[in-house]
Amino acid sequence: MLANEKVKGAEIICQSLIREGVEVLFGHPGGAILPFYDALWGYPELRHILVRHEQAAAHAADGYSRVSGKVGVCVATSGPGATNLVTGIMGAKADSVPLIAITGQVARTALGSEAFQECDICSITATCTKKSFMVMSAKDPGSHHPRGLRHRAGGAPRSSAH
Repeated sequence: MLANEKVKGAEIICQSLIREGVEVLFGHPGGAILPFYDALWGYPELRHILVRHEQAAAHAADGYSRVSGKVGVCVATSGPGATNLVTGIMGAKADSVPLIAITGQVARTALGSEAFQECDICSITATCTKKSFMVMSAKDPGSHHPRGLRHRAGGAPRSSAH
């Protein structure tokens, strides 16, 4: 990257995942998460496994974590894509399985306007995760990026993070 190029938030997430040892992600693309999928092409170290439904992504990430001992990562778009992850996130929480869910969201300017596929996924997942937050900008403090995934997703009783 050139010195004057801006790093996009999706690239920061990919770099953070690699730095934390993540190798595999399970997901189903959709409109609001496409910038992440665009960035993912530039990181061959991250293997994406396409699933046919978002709920399958969460369950696959849970299973991967149980078998590999690594953090499971699932990816979905905003709204119904994000809410479809909740059953798998709850399953991971119930068994203290480390899992990270990355979801898209509508544009900042559309938040609170009942835009297409907008939902408050952070509130929905707050009770079934160790931590749930929305990154509003690539300039947000480092604590809002998936740095320290093992800390965020590890440990009982709330082992999932969104």
